[in-house]
Amino acid sequence: MNSANNISYLDYNATTPIDPRVLDAMLPFLKENFGNANSTHHFGSKIKKQIDDVREKAARFIKADTNEIIFTSGATEAINMALKGIADVYHTKGNHMVTVSTEHKAVLDTCKYLEGKGYEITYLSVDKYGLIDLNELEDAIQKNTILVCVMHVNNETGVIQLIGEIASIVRKKGVLFMTDATQSVGKINVDMESLGIDLLCLSGHKMYAPKGIGALYVRKSINLPTYMHGGGNEKNLRSGTLNVPAIVGLGKACEIATSEMKNDAERVVRFRDELETELLKIPKTFVNGNPENRIYNVSNICFKGFDANVMIGRMKNVAVSNGSACTSAVIEPSHVLTSMGLSRDDAFSSLRFSLGKYTTDKDIKGSVKNISEITQSIYRYA
Repeated sequence: MNSANNISYLDYNATTPIDPRVLDAMLPFLKENFGNANSTHHFGSKIKKQIDDVREKAARFIKADTNEIIFTSGATEAINMALKGIADVYHTKGNHMVTVSTEHKAVLDTCKYLEGKGYEITYLSVDKYGLIDLNELEDAIQKNTILVCVMHVNNETGVIQLIGEIASIVRKKGVLFMTDATQSVGKINVDMESLGIDLLCLSGHKMYAPKGIGALYVRKSINLPTYMHGGGNEKNLRSGTLNVPAIVGLGKACEIATSEMKNDAERVVRFRDELETELLKIPKTFVNGNPENRIYNVSNICFKGFDANVMIGRMKNVAVSNGSACTSAVIEPSHVLTSMGLSRDDAFSSLRFSLGKYTTDKDIKGSVKNISEITQSIYRYA
């Protein structure tokens, strides 16, 4: 799939191509099955049944109940809905939340917004491997704490937080726990029954479904306020006509991941390790993040002394990232890497390689060759 455009695409954490089987499942709902799921006639009822089936698939995929899944336009909307909703509903209990300095900007910017509304936010630090200190987390939870929000898998480094242990600490304190699982759902097993999570966000376009669709898991004991008014859809949380084709695509992506996720992981990790081994032969390179406790498809590498943006500009046939795609227009070093203790220069010298199920041996070898040639050229003329 990557070779169609003659590009070695190694930016799967930014977005993934739609799986052809997902697209095939969507097409009937862009053509003959175009009805509105909210319509009361037979045609509309037929579409609604499809939506109900997908909701059940998505719920089953993360071991949740069907009525705990709310469809959204993506993870960013789900994060906003959850954080602002909890702040609104639980403000009589307290005005304090805990999150982490390395969260996605969707979380951090929403927290900044809430600070402007009078809420107090504690931002936990991370160690050089990107992990939080569980003792620091426990100490940060106060009597007026209403929510702890910790990302499952970091989008820039692939570092996996100890979500089960974090949830256990938070639950003992009688506080709600939320996780942004955008980079984990569809790649690794996420089991709501065992993890003890109260709210979870996911996005379709990170798991070979289309852009513009995501979901928010809300434990059934939690009642969020209406986020979008105008008809009472999605348990009266989010009104508006449902994006039926995209929802169907998300359901198909969940179905495919259920059967193929394990094999994909075994294949992709070999490519990731090969890429990393070869690139670390370049002088003054090192991996950012936890070498063990990270997801299998990500390698964030510092090319010390190089400008990552210059390198990206010279990569005509390789697509990689110097951080989160959502903040790529901001000329600032990665907040994730600087929070882990990297200098601004080293953060500016780092590239994120994120692989996926369509990555090929040709992609890896071509990328290594291209990057090696670029670094040698820069060394030569430095």
